[in-house]
Amino acid sequence: MNARTFWQSFKHRVLGACLLGLSAWTAAAENECPPEPKPLSPEMFSVAQRQARDRGFLWRVSKDGHSSYLYGTLHVGREAWLAAGPALEQALRSTNTLALELDPLDPDVAVQMGQALAKTPKRKLEEGARARLGRQLQAQCMPVESADQVPAELLLAGLSLNLARRDGLDGQFGSEIFLAMMARARGLKVVSLETVELQLQALLAADDAEAGQILIDGLKELESGHARESLLDLVSMWETGDVRRLDTYEHWCECVVTPMEKLQMQRLLDERNPAMARQIDAMHRSGSRVLAAVGSLHMSGPRGLPAVLARMGYAIERLP
Repeated sequence: MNARTFWQSFKHRVLGACLLGLSAWTAAAENECPPEPKPLSPEMFSVAQRQARDRGFLWRVSKDGHSSYLYGTLHVGREAWLAAGPALEQALRSTNTLALELDPLDPDVAVQMGQALAKTPKRKLEEGARARLGRQLQAQCMPVESADQVPAELLLAGLSLNLARRDGLDGQFGSEIFLAMMARARGLKVVSLETVELQLQALLAADDAEAGQILIDGLKELESGHARESLLDLVSMWETGDVRRLDTYEHWCECVVTPMEKLQMQRLLDERNPAMARQIDAMHRSGSRVLAAVGSLHMSGPRGLPAVLARMGYAIERLP
């Protein structure tokens, strides 16, 4: 598929889509703000295709006489990564279904996300933590009033996305968006492995006390600079496909320390992986050849998707 065909697919599908409802936040045009990303263009895709190489984590999973694939993604990326490397390209050619956590180009997902967030109860935050949150929002050129409108857990995600832009990383270059565009351009079926409700259940706190502790932990990471260091470590691990480092992530990231961080990791990964594995298995058993592309940390260690599917009787082969 040439770059212009890819671009036509993008124009018809991605405009107006949002990723977890966060893409509407834009930075003010000030020198201290995160730099604005370059507008997507057919030339950008063409350049990426000419220098495409494999990044991330790819497995072939086989059972019942045919194969599907697992691909560990990164939710942010660089413009040079807007193309599939040889191994991922071959996986795409060998499949008929792309399965994502949530399809970022499905307009219904954006609508459902907005409706669900509108019903989310407002949490009472301790005044000192709320003031610290306001300072972080100002520093990342995000509207301070969003602290009264958006759950603190999602604001922390938005702050992380803006922080990533200071290092040339952006959500519009993330794996899921370009894969969703490529799949549609090739006529592949695109499905979501989860619902908006299930994903928000994993992301959002259960009560005011949890929301407050998540906010305090997140602010500490941002204020100390550790959030930025952790992100760059994760990017390096993904770019080089360092599966050994992926499998030991919890031991070196220094991000699963407090009781709340451990609870969040359990909710975000351990509790979601079995359900996603069952969805992948159901599609595979129905005869579909699936490329399941989800966040790389879902692939990590004995509770990751490769290990879960291995216990379900799949032969697992790391690629390339």
